[in-house]
Amino acid sequence: MGKVLGGMAMSLDGFVNDSNGSVALLYANFEAFINTDYMQEQMKSTGAVVMGRKTYDMGNGDYTGYEYQVSIFVVTHKPPKKAAKGQNSKLKFSFVTDGLESAVAQAKTAAGDKDVTVVGGASTIQQLLKAKLLDELHITVVPILLNEGLRLFDKLGDHPPRLERLKLIESPAGRTDIIYRVVK
Repeated sequence: MGKVLGGMAMSLDGFVNDSNGSVALLYANFEAFINTDYMQEQMKSTGAVVMGRKTYDMGNGDYTGYEYQVSIFVVTHKPPKKAAKGQNSKLKFSFVTDGLESAVAQAKTAAGDKDVTVVGGASTIQQLLKAKLLDELHITVVPILLNEGLRLFDKLGDHPPRLERLKLIESPAGRTDIIYRVVK
């Protein structure tokens, strides 16, 4: 069985979006990032995706050409009224209303021997870390300073998880990908 991998891009000062909630500066050169060996390998090894509803809404319901062409499980209290654009025989959306643990279990089943990739947002990653459901944490550090916004590691409680660095990868435009094992 594959691993459950969670990841996000963050600024050098630890923010995953700016004070307006935008991630645009973190993904300014997204096309170059998506074409790195790191991302190409991650897309090949991913059998299913879990995402939070805010992350889903960032796509405005249009996932035409989405990089992960797999089953996607969106954790939400209320499914959207309209179906996502871009669904096909590989890319299918399921809206999971009975919690994050259920979404991860469903994604693991769908992924088979491949990995489950969690694509955010911050609250989803925080909840997975607290519940000890992540096997690896993938952080892309972007060489910008946002000064304020949403921090990924602010709400982990009194006993944050221990992390063990597995790999460090330098990417285009000065990005650095750091892969950690979540020690359980």
